[in-house]
Amino acid sequence: MAAFTTHTPCQATPLHPNIKILTQNANTKTVHKATSSLHHYSSISSLFSQTKSTLFSNSGSGSSWLRHNPLHDDASSGSGSRQGPIYSVFRTKPAEVASVEDLFEFICSGPLVDKMGLTQEKVAESIDKWLFYGSKLCRLFQLDELYLTTPQKARFYHYYIPVFVWCEDQISQHASKFKDGEEIPPLVIGFSAPQGCGKTTLVFALDYLFRITGRNSATLSIDDFYLTAGGQAELREQNPGNTLLELRGNAGSHDLPFSVETLTALSKLTKEGMKMKLPRYDKSAYSGRGDRADSSTWPEVEGPLTVVLYEGWMLGFKPLANEVVKAVDPQVKCAFGLAATDLVFIYVILTPN
Repeated sequence: MAAFTTHTPCQATPLHPNIKILTQNANTKTVHKATSSLHHYSSISSLFSQTKSTLFSNSGSGSSWLRHNPLHDDASSGSGSRQGPIYSVFRTKPAEVASVEDLFEFICSGPLVDKMGLTQEKVAESIDKWLFYGSKLCRLFQLDELYLTTPQKARFYHYYIPVFVWCEDQISQHASKFKDGEEIPPLVIGFSAPQGCGKTTLVFALDYLFRITGRNSATLSIDDFYLTAGGQAELREQNPGNTLLELRGNAGSHDLPFSVETLTALSKLTKEGMKMKLPRYDKSAYSGRGDRADSSTWPEVEGPLTVVLYEGWMLGFKPLANEVVKAVDPQVKCAFGLAATDLVFIYVILTPN
């Protein structure tokens, strides 16, 4: 039903010393197109435009700053009217992004480009889209697109946008499997990576890009399926002395049937007029112990849904033999036994047959 992959953040990558030569030796028409497109976007900067902003309370992010950050977007669904930061037309120093050719070379030097099977020619053919996405991300994160630092450029052009382009390709491949007139269920894309590495922010950015390009998307985190406060208390009582289950976080502290039920329901959101609320978890409840947020606060998504972005640090984990885990910690068997097996079931429904 869906594709499942793992992405980790990319570090800023210095330009390859031969990239200039490679660009010069590339097809003249291709390089000319990329350069002219970049100059066009540099001269018509989005810094001189005003776009609608909105609060994507239904963005599905787990962090409060993401839920309340004004998104600067051209989508007609925006509910806010606050404008993004306006920069002075008269600069006091040269722009960091001096030319489109430099940015084109920077994009082609990204570590994900080769893994995605992209060539310089393919990047040049779609350079207008790359620049459009970069401009919108600058507005989203309130950055001046002419003064991006190298780490900021790497964040957008080496990480967020390549992953978005990959997702778009996966959606196209998914849709091609259905005949004309058939209802196409949304593609579920899982993101699994270590805690604190930026999964939530990545999914936040991808959800935004999907929306400004006209796709209905939904975002979920494995955190949204933690047990309720009552369920956590019951779990502690059933496993006295097991420190792995005293608080939420580990396998065994999630409501797995609820997560399967939610993903199954989202897969049926294929028609206009169909709506569904996305569960959310309040980590601040009960002095930080957490509880499922009241359903009246859950964001709502509408059909037809194109893609579901599902992130979590242990998506796709598989159980090990009890003898193996006992060597790590005797409590692990009790904490993970059945739960680990159930996690595999979630992984299976996320991956294609």
